[in-house]
Amino acid sequence: MPYSVFVTRHLTPQAEEKLNAFCQAEYWPEDTPPPYDVLLEKTRHADGLLCLLSDPINANLIQQAENLKVISQVAVGVDNIDLEAAAARQIAVGHTPDLLTDATADLAFALILAAARRLGEAIDYARSGHWKTWGLTTLLGESVHGATLGIVGLGRIGSAVARRAKGFDMRILYTDNSEHPELERELGAERVPLAHLLENADIISLHVPLTETTKGLIGAEQFSQMKPTAILVNAARGAVVNTEALVTALKSGQIGYAALDVTDPEPLPPSHPLYQQPNAIVVPHIGSATRTTREQMSLLAVDNLIAGLEGRPLPKAVVQH
Repeated sequence: MPYSVFVTRHLTPQAEEKLNAFCQAEYWPEDTPPPYDVLLEKTRHADGLLCLLSDPINANLIQQAENLKVISQVAVGVDNIDLEAAAARQIAVGHTPDLLTDATADLAFALILAAARRLGEAIDYARSGHWKTWGLTTLLGESVHGATLGIVGLGRIGSAVARRAKGFDMRILYTDNSEHPELERELGAERVPLAHLLENADIISLHVPLTETTKGLIGAEQFSQMKPTAILVNAARGAVVNTEALVTALKSGQIGYAALDVTDPEPLPPSHPLYQQPNAIVVPHIGSATRTTREQMSLLAVDNLIAGLEGRPLPKAVVQH
């Protein structure tokens, strides 16, 4: 009998071809995640699960999955998976790190530039017919070149953003659980406490994983410490920022701008007040959305899955057998 695998969304054609040649794979056909009861039913007897970060792979699901040998996620973060429950059942868990570092860093820097130069407003201004002539004070933004960038979390993606910032002669402050002396020498980055970073940075870019410690890391108190012209960029996880506090800070002029690739909740409902804020840019979690990157992620996720089913070490594991 071939292995039975449930895949919570379609993959790229090349990845699906590789997976289909190895096992009996069933794909959820919708763009939106399968309902939880469907997820429970489809994984109850499956040997493998290939999922996305929007799928809740909790302890209940893992405990009811009688034959599950491996969970392979097409993402770096695994905060949607109960890793302790998986380890207790000796179920391997794989993810797709490294591949999306540059694509996500590119997007984060694109958001920095778009917010600083008010590109969303400028596009709307021209498209709606308000552009009548060149104006000396029309849509004035903030300088990026020479500005101070505060990076919260100097991991793979945060470091890649810092390297891009160096090309703009930016001063780089960072806060992280670990020191990074090589990056400090290479980029002139300075490790500082979070409060110092918030008070001194012109642009604040978030690159931390979602954990109990980082959930709500940026809230009302932190917004009160920022400059009134500060730009907040979040390409990490939506729940790192308290959304209600962010809306208040933007409305009141406590900070200047926000540019978000991730939100809480996600997706953000069309009626959400963030969409009504002219000083906010929201894009739909597209940090890794380049053709090359998503192909590589899909193929690595398939490789992780196949290795787990065959009882081999996963190429990129969060939890090994």
